[in-house]
Amino acid sequence: MRGAHVTNPIVIVTGASSGIGKATALYLAGQGFDVGVGYRTNRVAADEVVASVRAAGQRAVPFALEHREPAAAAAAISRTAEELGGLDAFVNNAAVNRRSNFLDETLDGWTELLTVDLTGPFACAQAAARTMVAQGRGGRIVNVTSVHDAVPIRGGSAYCAAKGGLLQLTRVMALELAGHGISVNAVGPGETATPMNGVPDDVDATEINRPAIPAGRPGRAREVAALVAHLLHPDAAYITGATLTIDGGLTLMSAIPNQEYANVL
Repeated sequence: MRGAHVTNPIVIVTGASSGIGKATALYLAGQGFDVGVGYRTNRVAADEVVASVRAAGQRAVPFALEHREPAAAAAAISRTAEELGGLDAFVNNAAVNRRSNFLDETLDGWTELLTVDLTGPFACAQAAARTMVAQGRGGRIVNVTSVHDAVPIRGGSAYCAAKGGLLQLTRVMALELAGHGISVNAVGPGETATPMNGVPDDVDATEINRPAIPAGRPGRAREVAALVAHLLHPDAAYITGATLTIDGGLTLMSAIPNQEYANVL
């Protein structure tokens, strides 16, 4: 991020009322960021995040965001940046996670998921980048994808396509925005213990046994947040167009032979 910046850095986080987005908003507040807290429908939960950010001594603004209406979502990003007084970083996190077998997927279901997980994030990232370019002081954008941006999963035709598209969008954005001093990267979580994945906030990831994951458990939302925060740190300025996977080693398993042959190889 270029130039003198006499105020706190400003970040907007979408999907910040729970899960990874909430953890990211709170983590960044602890790092001195003022935070725009995006939510879809749960204003009560968003207000709780806002209260926690303010308790940490930072400014916070809640705002509604609906990816099913991409133009309106983009306008919400622009308005929130204006209300906060600028934009230094944008965390493109809001999404849905749904499964449907390829032969059973409907055109409406496919279209809706790609709108929410790809078109909406595109529109929001574009609005954020336009604000940063107009400011002329650079910035950081992190798109939250998934290990399934590259690793297929049964029932994931629409989800994998959307996340794979967001990964490629990240790379194109990085190419085109580097000249403006804006870095763009993706963070690809594996299974994470969040309410969206059926894990209440008061349950720690270490309480969940996942023998198929080398780490033996899902990730914590705060662990993903810490990785996002690293990409926003001044010392990470030379990282752009990268995908940083955080999955406890899950994707390593694709390189392990079928257990039937494991003892003879």
